[in-house]
Amino acid sequence: MRGPRFVITGIALAAALAAGLLAAATPGSTATHGAATPGAATHGAAARGAATRGASTHRASGPAGTGTALQQALDRLVAMPSGPPGVLGIVQHGSWHTVYRAGTASLAQLRPPTIWDHVRIASVSKAFSGAVALNLVSRGKLRLSDTIGRILPAFPRAWHRVTLAELLQHRSGLPDYITSKGLALRLQRAPRKHILPIQLLRFVWHDPLQFEPGTRYLYDDSDNLVIAMMARAVTHRSYRYLLRILVYQPAGLHQTTLPAGYRMPHPYLHGYELQPGQPAIDVSEALTASAAWASGGIVSTEADANTFIRGYLAPLFFSRHTQAAQLRFVPGDSGPPGPGTNAAGLAIFRYTTRCGTVYGHTGNGPGYTQLAAATPGGADSLAVTATEQLNTRSNPELLAALRNAETLAICDALAPH
Repeated sequence: MRGPRFVITGIALAAALAAGLLAAATPGSTATHGAATPGAATHGAAARGAATRGASTHRASGPAGTGTALQQALDRLVAMPSGPPGVLGIVQHGSWHTVYRAGTASLAQLRPPTIWDHVRIASVSKAFSGAVALNLVSRGKLRLSDTIGRILPAFPRAWHRVTLAELLQHRSGLPDYITSKGLALRLQRAPRKHILPIQLLRFVWHDPLQFEPGTRYLYDDSDNLVIAMMARAVTHRSYRYLLRILVYQPAGLHQTTLPAGYRMPHPYLHGYELQPGQPAIDVSEALTASAAWASGGIVSTEADANTFIRGYLAPLFFSRHTQAAQLRFVPGDSGPPGPGTNAAGLAIFRYTTRCGTVYGHTGNGPGYTQLAAATPGGADSLAVTATEQLNTRSNPELLAALRNAETLAICDALAPH
């Protein structure tokens, strides 16, 4: 899910507040994992309380102070008016990594964020559905030219000519369920109630295509739901099973799940909605993850997200021949836009910055904004999470500050060591 078009957030939160679901902050874990990030320096009070700042250094930062500049950028971000209460990043070069953090994991507890805290990775989940689909392409279970009509003939006839490649690259033209009035009303009535994937698509089942398939790019959350359903159809396995067998196990992801409900596993970074002059609202468990499913429902940790993106670029989950097809790009931003100039491949984006180019995916949903990216081959990587939904519509200054920090993380990852 992404910020600019996720118009249901305010409605769902209002409904949740009216129902008393968010009347009190959700209790957080009492576990602290400072030992997982040794060497972290505490520099005193930060915005909204005694937040911990500083980098946990497992290697020397890159030259020209890129690590120092990144830490300062994160500190400035959490200190901005209505800025995220916490920001966490990991930068890895080969087997050596540095963890950067600013602010707090929870406004109720004021403990430092760690790379073992769970977060909602939102649209970074789209890269996971891409990994599943491209694995099946490499094994001959799917073809990039396969159409919705061939694999899912019961779907609307207007959708039938859309190919798997067009879905993966957001050139399908499918109506986007995430902006539908039906979903907004459903979440207003019952923000935490489970929704089946087919019910999500039925909110736009009878809507016309937005454009002729293959003729343009438009970021679309319906695409990844259909991708996962195509994978289920050709394997006769659940999507959760496919994630576990094809992605989690090969990559060694032990803290990554696709939940059906609204609860977060402990420990976790609390995600917030902040408005000027208003108290922060903990939205970590405001909505059911099933409302995003394969498009944005995965819960992971910063450590696992970094491990995944390295494997995604290795490539660990599919063949180099398939990766060559994946890395053919058209102009297009991820959701929300990532650092530098963006271009869209098959379930992956290219981010061209002043320090170099990386490949990955952004994420954006209630309470969280992410980036996970790596170089081809996966040797250099980064993952960054802010505990607030930042987008170009409601808080562009904060998103710009985060994007600056992400660019500095790219500079740190790509600097000679």
